Amino acid sequence: MEDLSYYEILEVSQNADKTTIKKAYRSMAKKYHPDKNPGDTDAEHKFKLCNEAYQCLSDDSQRSVYDRYGKEGLQGMGGGGRRSSGGFDDLGSIFEEMFSGFGGSGSRRRQNPADMEKYPLDMNVEMYLSFHEAVFGCEKEIEFTYKNSCKSCKGTGAKDGKLSTCQQCKGQGQVYMKQGFMTFSQTCPACNGAGSAPAEECGSCHGDGYNEVRETVTIKVPKGIDSENRLRVSGKGNIGKRGTRGDLYVTFTVKPDKHFIRNGNDIYIEIPVFFTQAVAGETFNIPSLTGELALKLDVGTKDKQHFTFRGEGIDDVHGHGKGDLIAQVNITYPRKLNDEQRELLSKLQESFGIESKPHESVLDSAIDKMKSWFK
Repeated sequence: MEDLSYYEILEVSQNADKTTIKKAYRSMAKKYHPDKNPGDTDAEHKFKLCNEAYQCLSDDSQRSVYDRYGKEGLQGMGGGGRRSSGGFDDLGSIFEEMFSGFGGSGSRRRQNPADMEKYPLDMNVEMYLSFHEAVFGCEKEIEFTYKNSCKSCKGTGAKDGKLSTCQQCKGQGQVYMKQGFMTFSQTCPACNGAGSAPAEECGSCHGDGYNEVRETVTIKVPKGIDSENRLRVSGKGNIGKRGTRGDLYVTFTVKPDKHFIRNGNDIYIEIPVFFTQAVAGETFNIPSLTGELALKLDVGTKDKQHFTFRGEGIDDVHGHGKGDLIAQVNITYPRKLNDEQRELLSKLQESFGIESKPHESVLDSAIDKMKSWFK
């Protein structure tokens, strides 16, 4: 890989702009980063080459020299490794984006421990609905548990709210690790970046910083709700240190129906039809969401044929009209025949004359063609 040009290493063209180069570098760095390839010396080597290529191509002056004289031309600039401080900041920001907390983040301002919440204020619960409840809407009662910041310790988890310097990160809020020639920072796992920890555990919340409270709320489920839809119940989430309460989100799962199959706002129903009914094009009633509908078959209806009833489906949950009901015909045939039935079918077939024997012309033609092969 070291025999490749910097452009080839990052897999970009020589006229690529800075945005394209940065995007390519981010992709290659994620691919070969040592944290994602532990013990892989080849990946570590490629990672270093990607860094070298990016440091050059992201700097206008170095890139200009490189384009004219190659790597040899960079020797007078410090071997291709010298960068302006702005370049290193840019490199650090890429690592911060890629690894969400790793790399160059030591300059970030740490949040005041007194302001940091131990849990998100918004919360989610799941609710199961029957097909009928989802289609027509309903009222449901939810019993759930939310978190309320402990008053005794002001949500810190420490007795009387007294915190001491975290021993693992020495109050920095971050711990550092060295990987090859680079050093990365990571949020301290002991204090979650606060830089402080309880001097003594709060007896009221046992160090959690919150108490759990049971609550019941009644919600109105709108017509047309579907699986994976969410409903927001304002002001029914967790309560934070300052008394701010988040929202409760209800995620729905709709149980399937025995007869109707839902597809968005459309519903499908399979209608078993005896072959004589399909041939004759009979009319009969079928179930719908609101009662019965008259289904008139075509003469000679085909198996799996669809008949659509506009506006007989499900109300759109956002109020944008209604879906359709689609009836799919499944033609059934007798499993066995008695002598009388065979005779009746034979007479029926004969009554259609030549129309009932479409196979004869096709088969006769195929047989004659086959015989010609052996002449």
